[in-house]
Amino acid sequence: MINRSGLTTEEIQKRVDDYISQYKEGYFSPLSLMARLTEEVGELAREVNHYHGEKPKKVTEEANTIEDELGDIIFVITCIANSLQIDLSDSFNRSMTKFETRDKDRWTKK
Repeated sequence: MINRSGLTTEEIQKRVDDYISQYKEGYFSPLSLMARLTEEVGELAREVNHYHGEKPKKVTEEANTIEDELGDIIFVITCIANSLQIDLSDSFNRSMTKFETRDKDRWTKK
């Protein structure tokens, strides 16, 4: 997939931090952010079900997209990472290394 915006994870984290930092309230607590993430994942599930499942969207429902919901999830995950001072690039690299070693022979290669 092409990164059309050209943003690195570091730039994403800074952009979110710049946005949140302009408000006195700052980041919500990790528990509140987890609840928000759960809410956003539910909204993604609803959109996937509308477009790829058996439950079509009602004509009265908003025209949200899977892309919009994924963006919301990225925002909330970034808030969690920033509030806990976690570098998302490091997290992603550790996770990919785990998958590339643990699951390297799990699937049929092309």
